[in-house]
Amino acid sequence: MSRPLPRLVPAEAFADVPADRLLAVLEAVTMVLTLPHRAAERVDALVVATGQGEDWRLTDAIRAWETGPALRHLLVANTDSAERTYRPLTLNRLRGLGLRRVDGVVLQAEPVTGTGRQAAWVVEQVRTLGIGSVALVVSPYHLVRVYLTVLRACDDAGLRIPMVPLPVAVAPDAPVPETGAAGYDLVAGEVSRLLRYPGQGWIATPERLRDYLRWLWSEHHPLLTGA
Repeated sequence: MSRPLPRLVPAEAFADVPADRLLAVLEAVTMVLTLPHRAAERVDALVVATGQGEDWRLTDAIRAWETGPALRHLLVANTDSAERTYRPLTLNRLRGLGLRRVDGVVLQAEPVTGTGRQAAWVVEQVRTLGIGSVALVVSPYHLVRVYLTVLRACDDAGLRIPMVPLPVAVAPDAPVPETGAAGYDLVAGEVSRLLRYPGQGWIATPERLRDYLRWLWSEHHPLLTGA
């Protein structure tokens, strides 16, 4: 990509987008966000994509980690050091947010730009640590793009594992520290990315997502349902 897309996008930016492409985005959002969240209690690892000064991503993940002794790993991806709200990602910082169980916690040491580079690091850790399934802990407005980005990185690496969403519990009108914009305000920018990024190789295409979800439901039904 030559330059990042804006985070705040006006509604009229979508006036010329064909209906079938908008429906494909709606399909992805619906099918990803309605995967059973309780399946996160049965995965090997939690994955947090940090950014935008949203400590609630970390506090929610830490809470799930501390109350889920069956979880083997907590993977925390770093973010862009150019962000105004950036702070180094350290165990001491996480301890200040409630972390007590440090065995199995893996932090991305260096700052990175973009969700794609976070996803590449996640795939590397999954392979290195032999992780068999993950839950993605992300704010709701950003969760689908993270899911599709990690899926694309896995596919490109020849790796396939069960992934489930675990949306952070945050009000949609809560201001995001980096910009002051609310989750509501950031949805259009995410839709713009979901429309453009498949063609640029950053996220899974609608066809890849359908194929993956077919595999996920047929091969990992017990993980998803607990049955």
